[in-house]
Amino acid sequence: MTEPLRHGVQRYRVVQWATGNIGARTMRAVLEHPKLTLAGVYVHTPAKSGLDAGELSGGEFGTTGVLATQDIDEILALDADCVLYTPRTCDFDEVCTLLSSGVNVVSTRGEFHHAPSLDPVTRKRIEDACAEGGTSVHSTGSSPGFITEALPIVLTSIQRRLDALTIDEFADLSQRDSPGLLFEVMGFGQPPAEFGEERLTGLRDSFGPSLRLLAEALGTPLDSVEATGEVALARRGTTIAAGTLAEGTVAAQRITVSGLREGRPLLRFRANWYCTTDLDPAWDLRATGWHVSVEGDAPLDIDLRFPVPLDRMAAMSPSYTANRAVNAVPFVCAAPPGIRTTADLPQIVADLG
Repeated sequence: MTEPLRHGVQRYRVVQWATGNIGARTMRAVLEHPKLTLAGVYVHTPAKSGLDAGELSGGEFGTTGVLATQDIDEILALDADCVLYTPRTCDFDEVCTLLSSGVNVVSTRGEFHHAPSLDPVTRKRIEDACAEGGTSVHSTGSSPGFITEALPIVLTSIQRRLDALTIDEFADLSQRDSPGLLFEVMGFGQPPAEFGEERLTGLRDSFGPSLRLLAEALGTPLDSVEATGEVALARRGTTIAAGTLAEGTVAAQRITVSGLREGRPLLRFRANWYCTTDLDPAWDLRATGWHVSVEGDAPLDIDLRFPVPLDRMAAMSPSYTANRAVNAVPFVCAAPPGIRTTADLPQIVADLG
């Protein structure tokens, strides 16, 4: 439960659920936050059970006295205000158990961006759990989240006519030393082939709910969401951190998720992932970051670049996802019970005191 005022500051008791790349970053942010107290840590790996949160968050905070557990009953006994839920996959049984027990949930998982996009049976289970516990659940992060919801809502606040809004995400993967991910999962360095339906469906399911939420918030609901993909090839043999791209193999990928209204794209998210800019055919690529184009009666063209050297990007990028989730905790705890979206909550303002 929320701790009493200390020196005029209300503090929220927070549990970190999973301590992977994002979870370790959200946990560090909780330890630093002026209004949050780390109450507990749930881990999936037996080797992490019993370790101190300070060690799991990188060691810079020393010993915290908060020990990780694999026992959900121990987590429920903490009487926390909120769980930061950051596992690789969403377990709806876990989420419903937390919500029905009286614990709010903020997740970097994408399942809760848009309630109508959930399976109806699953949605009812979650909403019933929220009603039972008097709790809320909210999904957020950088992408989807900040770039597909929070920023577009601000940008469209100066429009009275929106013709189209396009978000381009650029990721230079040339210094990403993850050969399994790049070559085996994503298909870089492989002969060109059509995108499998699984790849397109995955990105459509990740970003479609967020685009639907944005469209509905603007009073312009989408008729459908579609995904298409294309590749560009290495013009010559190229060595990257993960290995070698042979000439004529896949060196760049672009997947576009389009929200259609009245037969035309109203909202679009394009993922531009590349390992070199020496491509056939040539593509117009930018540095790692986002580009947002707004077509309407107050047109805008905006670049948001990550001013981080590529060899430091892996260490810095979790902050873009983790920090917004941490900053959302007080707002979600104060929200009415239910699945709460970016459009439902007040503007998320970071408390940096």
